Amino acid sequence: MPEELSNCSLCCCTMTYKILMVVFMISLILTILFGNTLTLAVVFGTKHFHSPQGYLKASLAVADLAVGIFVVPLSVYAEISLMISNSKPEWTVYNSQNITFHPCNVIGPVFAGCTLVSITTIFLLTIERSIAVLKPLHKESVITKKRTSILIIFSWMGSFLLATSPMVFSNEIALEYNSCSRMCNYALRSTDFPSQSWHILLLFPAFDFTLLGGTIVINFISLTTIRQHSKRRKHLAETESQSAMKPTFSDIKAAKTIGTLTLAFTMSFTPIAVFVIGNVFGKEWCTFSFFAFWILTTNSCCNFIIYGVRDQKFRNRAYQLLIYTHLNNVPKT
Repeated sequence: MPEELSNCSLCCCTMTYKILMVVFMISLILTILFGNTLTLAVVFGTKHFHSPQGYLKASLAVADLAVGIFVVPLSVYAEISLMISNSKPEWTVYNSQNITFHPCNVIGPVFAGCTLVSITTIFLLTIERSIAVLKPLHKESVITKKRTSILIIFSWMGSFLLATSPMVFSNEIALEYNSCSRMCNYALRSTDFPSQSWHILLLFPAFDFTLLGGTIVINFISLTTIRQHSKRRKHLAETESQSAMKPTFSDIKAAKTIGTLTLAFTMSFTPIAVFVIGNVFGKEWCTFSFFAFWILTTNSCCNFIIYGVRDQKFRNRAYQLLIYTHLNNVPKT
């Protein structure tokens, strides 16, 4: 990235804009930490959520929590350093060779890996709910805690292997602190197009959109089945044996919640995919990259909000935990 663009994107903003940006980032950190810690407390502290679906929600919360702990604070540090000293930390300088350890070599794969874990987990949640809706009698035998735990482990391993693959398989790809997005991003060392490594960077949007496409199709089938079931229930008097072959109300509610999660992630990830494709073709899109990456990051605090709105049991349990914590912190007289 040219130095002029870097300087412009970081230094030409007014101090008020910079302060608002830092306030936004810090608020995002606190929201991510609070929401996902609360989600983990609900899942692990409530017997009802000790289920395959609960394990998957916990995995999603851990991925979101990692973004709030590792990814966003580095951006806050870079912005505050610039505000205080009016000079960029050395590791944020494009292609700097004077540092022994570059934080982006860790933070970049963490952000990419957690993003891949999120979409993989949403895909697994969709599969789990589709079986509960389409094959309710087989749900208990097909979806087990052990199988779900194994799938979660493989999803984390596979996601982080894919996240580090650009650095492993190509010397033309580097991790740098992008002055436009205010995050650690993968970038091509060469500005010439076509680069020999462009196809490696396209692995991320290709993988994510493949899973998202499958997730959307499965959600569509599940929701269509739910709609047909609702119509039959209104017009037909079902026998007890027929009812046993239908999904329960909680399964239907959970399927709709997963559909909402899928929609939210698709909307937040699409700008990133557009940016990556444009970046491969040599487009900078500085302002667009900032909004694209931070919309995706904001998604890390949306999942627990969706649970709270859509899942009454989750909402009630979270409320109980908050009230219990508040009462324990009240000084006794």
